[in-house]
Amino acid sequence: MKRYFDEKGKVEKRIKDEDIVKTVDEVLDSFTNYHIDKLINKRIIKEIKGSFSSGKESKLYWGKSYNNEEIAIKIFLTSAAEFRKSIKEYISGDPRFQSIPNKFRSLIYLWAKKEYTNLDKLKKNGINVPQPLGLSGNVLVMEFIGENGYRAPLINEIYKELEDEEIEKIYHDTKENIMKMVCNAKIVHADLSEYNIMYWKSKPYIIDVSQSVDINHPNAMSYLKRDLKNVYSFFSKLIEIEEYEEYEKGILKCLEEKEE
Repeated sequence: MKRYFDEKGKVEKRIKDEDIVKTVDEVLDSFTNYHIDKLINKRIIKEIKGSFSSGKESKLYWGKSYNNEEIAIKIFLTSAAEFRKSIKEYISGDPRFQSIPNKFRSLIYLWAKKEYTNLDKLKKNGINVPQPLGLSGNVLVMEFIGENGYRAPLINEIYKELEDEEIEKIYHDTKENIMKMVCNAKIVHADLSEYNIMYWKSKPYIIDVSQSVDINHPNAMSYLKRDLKNVYSFFSKLIEIEEYEEYEKGILKCLEEKEE
């Protein structure tokens, strides 16, 4: 873990405080600033620091709360219209969301709400995910997994530094979290792999759940089996584990019991 942070420090320069406003303004529109102001007024956000991750649909900032705790601020980009189709795929058919807005900004707000709702339900059911702290429009605030502005490593970034016993524990803990997601929270991640499982304080944390669907979504089972294959494929190359059929059956057992 130390080597991971040492290497990360060499290749990443922390954004200076005087550059923060400039950096934020490059990706934020007036609507986003409005929602950030609301979260500041609600005393959920005190400071916004530098960006620590970005993608096609969102950008993540490190910040501080009024309790001086580290927070992650996820801003869904209202200009990223190219992923409109994929958003609709994961919302349409989810019984929790009966209608899909026509306006793209409203669709992004619903997408952000979906991630907040998923995180909240998963956390309440004992799954290791970041604690959601607040939401306004396209701005989601949650627990920061990491320290001093450096996010925790993903398991695909850290596994070479770990002993087999540690990898085995991560594997079994990940399986347990998937079972809790499916059996208790009734949610399927729908994009689970080594690229969205963090490792922090000897625990795996599942992240990026905006696309996660209710178990009654028409494509839930195909998403779930894809998740299971991704996770199995990664760990089976590193350690000796059970055959895939046994692994899948163990996780899906609760769904079969429900049908009976």
